[in-house]
Order: sequence, then C-alpha cells, then structure tokens
Amino acid sequence: MAKSTTNIWTPLLFALVLAIGLFIGYRLQSTAPLIMTGAESGGTGRVEELLRFIDARYVDDADSERLHEAAIHAVLDELDPHSSYIPADELAALNESMEGNFEGIGIEFLVVEDTITVVSALPGGPSETAGILPGDQIIMVEDSVVTGVNEFGIDPASLMRGGSNTDVNITIRRPGVAEMMGFTITRAPIPVYSVDAAYNLDANTSYVKINRFSATTYDEFVKALEENMEKGGTRNLVIDLRDNPGGYLQQATKILSQLFPQKGQLLVYTQGRNSRRVEYKTNGRAFYNIQNVAVLIDEGSASASEIIAGAVQDRDRGIIVGRRSFGKGLVQEQYPLSDGSALRLTVARYYTPSGRSIQRSYENGEANYRSDLGRRYDSGELTGGTEAEQDSSSLYYTNSGHPVYGGGGITPDYFVPLDTSLNNQAFLRLRQQIPAYLFTYLRQHPEVKAFSDLQDYIQHFRVDLEEIIPALTQRVLEDYEDGIGPLPARLRPELALFFRARLARQLFDNSAFFQVLNEEDPIVIEALRLLNQPDPMVAARKE
Repeated sequence: MAKSTTNIWTPLLFALVLAIGLFIGYRLQSTAPLIMTGAESGGTGRVEELLRFIDARYVDDADSERLHEAAIHAVLDELDPHSSYIPADELAALNESMEGNFEGIGIEFLVVEDTITVVSALPGGPSETAGILPGDQIIMVEDSVVTGVNEFGIDPASLMRGGSNTDVNITIRRPGVAEMMGFTITRAPIPVYSVDAAYNLDANTSYVKINRFSATTYDEFVKALEENMEKGGTRNLVIDLRDNPGGYLQQATKILSQLFPQKGQLLVYTQGRNSRRVEYKTNGRAFYNIQNVAVLIDEGSASASEIIAGAVQDRDRGIIVGRRSFGKGLVQEQYPLSDGSALRLTVARYYTPSGRSIQRSYENGEANYRSDLGRRYDSGELTGGTEAEQDSSSLYYTNSGHPVYGGGGITPDYFVPLDTSLNNQAFLRLRQQIPAYLFTYLRQHPEVKAFSDLQDYIQHFRVDLEEIIPALTQRVLEDYEDGIGPLPARLRPELALFFRARLARQLFDNSAFFQVLNEEDPIVIEALRLLNQPDPMVAARKE
C-alpha cells in the first residue's frame, strides 16, 4: 500500500519542482540584462554590438558618448533632411520655444560693450514689476561680477533663468544715476509669444505677423483678431507668415477654421507608410466675419505656414502674396530617449486639399537640398528674372479650376521680387550696429521719449543720417578690420527706416517695429493694394 502511494506522489513532486525551477528561471531572465548576438537578433543590434567591441578591445580610449552620437547622426543622414536627433542640452530650449513659456526674470537683452544691457522688461513679468528699465546694465548677479560677457564666456541667459518662485539678486547701473542699484527679482513663468505684431493697416484691414506655430499660437491669434477686427471694425485680414518655419500642425488648422465659416471642409491630410490617413477639417466655429484674406509667404515659410497657404489657395479663400515657399511637406513626431535627448522622426507627408504634396525632392542628399535657396537666387527666381520651376507632372486645381503645382513649395498668386540691393555689405554692417547704438542715442536724445504714442512718433520723428552714419561707422570699424565701403545713396532711406523701426520698438513695443517697417514693405503694400480691388483674387492671379 505504501509503495503504491509513493508511485503516485513521486511524479507529482518532480512536476512541482520543475514548475518552481521554471518560474525562478523566468524571473531571473526577466530581471537580467538581455544581450543578443547578431545571429540571435536576426541582424538587429549590430551597431550596439560594434560599439561594445570598441569599448572592450579598442587600442586607445574611445569617447563612448561621441561615438554613439556619431552613429546616430550617420543613421539619420540616410533618411530625410528633417528627421533629427536633439541632444538633451538643446531639448529644453527647443521645448520652451514651442510650448510658449520658460521660467526666468523676463527681460530681453543685448550684450553691448561686453555688458548685459536690458532692451526691455517683458510686460507683466517679474523684472517690470521690480522696476527694471530699458538701458539698465546688469553688473552683478548675486555675488558674481558679470561684465566681460564675451571675454570670460559668460552665458547671460543661464544666469537669469531658474525655477518659479526662486529669487535672484542683481545689481544694475542705470544711465543718469550715480549709484549702483540692487534688485531682488522673483522668477516666474515667462510667456514666449509667437505673434510678433497685430494692428490695423487701414480702416478695413487687420495685420497679424506670426513667427512660428507654438502651443499658444491659436490663442494669440484669436486675441489679436478680437482686439483689431472685433473692436477695430475691420473686415479684411493679412496674415504674415514670412520666415515662419512652422511648428504644430494642429495650431495651423485651428487658425484655418477661423477663415472658413463652413463646417467639414478639408484643410489638410497626412499619410505615411505606417501612418493612416488623418484628415483635418474646419470646425464651423469661426468667431469673426472675415471677408478678404491675404497670406504673405517667402522662401523662409515652411511646414505649418505652407499648410495655411496651401489650404487658402486650394479653397480659393484668399490670395497668396510674396515668393515661393520653402517646400517642406513632411510631418515629424518627437520621441524621448532614455538619456533626456529626443528623436524627431518623419512619419508622414501632408497634402493640401487638392491632394498635392509640396515637399521638395531630397533624393540628391541633404547638402543639395539645403542649397536650393541659393539656386533660386542664382537662377533669378527670387528676383523675378525667371519664373519658379513647376513640375508639370504634379498639376492640381483649386476649387475654381485655377492650376497649382506640387513638388516644391507654394507658388504665390502674386509675386513680389526680392530686393537684392539690401545685400550691400556696407548697409548690412551699419544696420547691424543700430540695436546696440540705440542706447547711446537715447542718452543723447532724451527728447524722443516725449512722443505721446506711436502715431505721434511716426508722423513727427525724423532721422538725422548725418549724425547716425558716422556714429555707426565708428562702431563698424571697431568690429571689422577691413572697414566699410561707401553706402549707396539709394540705401540711405532703408537705413533710416530700420533705425526708425528699431527705435519705435525700444520706445513702444515689438508691434511698433513692424508698423514702421511695413510702411515701406513692398509685399505688404502690394497685398493691401490687391485687397482693396473689387475682386482681389482675380486681380492677383491676372496681374
């Protein structure tokens, strides 16, 4: 009887021991590092395997971090020009610009004569609250002297930034005040605006300048329309997207919904090899009665800027004025990596409502891709000597049947050439000195602060170039050993215009800079002229 019982339990005991052994083995395997050879991984992991051999057997010490980054860049170089690796130390600054805020004391500054000089204290920010003024020179941060920025390699931004509700003590030298002045400033979130300017060009037309599409752009845009269209009573709109490199696609489509009162109209769609087709349509919640629309673009307008221009053009919603856009029709997603860096990977292409992709070809390599703007200049396209190249195989039509092309940016309905005379070296070097020179000018001419408002300034302030040019020339000679050539007579008014615009910005706000410049801006002037025609679209596409 005992023997029979033993025969029954022995197999069960072995099975139980085996099960426990398998469970322990599984647990050990799941917590141990997993290392596979190339054969075991089906050919994957060869880069990591190669780097391990280098680390273990290479004759000299190798910088492992540098090798990893070199491998990453080598892989990405085989993809499109817009897939990229973002190191951890660059990611924070990039996220700040795209998320629309950072934490700090809220000043804009220039380094003038190797000293941090306040250009402006941002409205409502900690520095304005504390009493910091334009022209203040920051001499000390806490107990450290911070003059000699370039000489000693000081990073001014890192001195000012820090967590919210933390204090920083700064000592400033204020023009006209004998004693140094000390301030304790409490850091706070500082907004980074993507709408540079918003004002009315005339009684019928509002103007909005957008520098990128960040997480706050749509809210800024709607606020601008409320201030200028609803309260100002305008009915036409100019959206300036020149030199706007793009950003969040959803911000662009939300802005487009303000231009189309109808619900359900296709604005753009994205699609990729591993990404299903995603359509973005109007939401039917336009807040304002916007009538005629002009979108301004140039060779620096890319991505989300081209989404707006493409939808407006394809739907015949407005006119596109300027020069052919950059030609970036790829969608990136950002993936965080374990060391705090990130991969920005192209996952899809976007297509305008007519179905056109406007992505330029990158088959001949990134260097060739990046040099396209130089070829446009050399060919005469930017200056109007030749027309933009069009790919006849990618012909599409707008809602009204107007022909448009894919494969290389948005071609405007009305072309305005680039003024190449502004590339004059003497002009550029003199203009470069104006922002820093303004502090000296304001000390010498305190009367300019007496203007009651921007319109008073625009009507009555005049630049004395006989005073300005010698002062700027002296500053150029301090920076450039080869000196400066003669300034062509036709560029003297351009220099005066830029001086007036920068001074207006210093006296009033960032929008004032564009209000002064736009008085002489040929693209703005042409857009306004076309919008005042009985049928702006017919006028733009026939001229």
